[in-house]
Amino acid sequence: MPLKAHLKEARNRLFVSLGVVLVTTVAAVFFYKPVLGLIVALVEDAGGDINYQTAISPLDIAIKVSLWLGIIAASPVLLYQVWAFIVPGLQKRERRISLAFIAATIPLFLGGVVLGVLVIPHALRFFFGLTPDGGLNIVNITDFLPFVTRLTLAFGVAMVIPVMMVGLNVIGILPARSILKHWRIIVFLIAVFSAIAAPGGDAMSMLVMAGPMLILFAAATGLCYIFDRRKAKRAAKTDVSQASEIEVSRPLEEL
Repeated sequence: MPLKAHLKEARNRLFVSLGVVLVTTVAAVFFYKPVLGLIVALVEDAGGDINYQTAISPLDIAIKVSLWLGIIAASPVLLYQVWAFIVPGLQKRERRISLAFIAATIPLFLGGVVLGVLVIPHALRFFFGLTPDGGLNIVNITDFLPFVTRLTLAFGVAMVIPVMMVGLNVIGILPARSILKHWRIIVFLIAVFSAIAAPGGDAMSMLVMAGPMLILFAAATGLCYIFDRRKAKRAAKTDVSQASEIEVSRPLEEL
């Protein structure tokens, strides 16, 4: 498609995604209180206390929690819109493979979010354990909520990206040779993503986020390399069989 058509398709898919997120966010307003209670319980169970800084903080927190829940609830549609924009105009077989990978990415994304939630209590206990004796661990909810949302969504995205890499490789769009050729750029993008999505502003938080992503990237690259080798072997066998059929048919034509 020409550039104008790509931009139009991107705009349409963006509008669809925003519309779905808006609907799921409005629906999530009815569930934010128990979810916020679970978030507060993470701090209290680790030995800390939650503090609301201003009078309007509860309203701000309600909006942010609802938006976070809305994005998670809309993740199946969001993942499909991203995939459909990257790989438009697929054949029937490729479309079936794409749907299979999309079906796999949805539980992986949700599993990554759950994994992020499970990691938070251990991180809090570690950080609170560094507090000197006699000190109080009073956590501002306006600071802690972005910690939760960014960490969980980052874990979800980190689980999805390698699967999408393998899916693009299976349908022949992303060969392993291209991944290896641009590995420096990919590592740089992972570092940038980790710096933005890491729960803290220090280098250690960035490394904690970037480490698992680099491992998953290396594993996905290895799978893509294996699949490319298998494709090359199948293509070689097909060429040999076709060549043998041509050699057999030539004497028959001469007769």
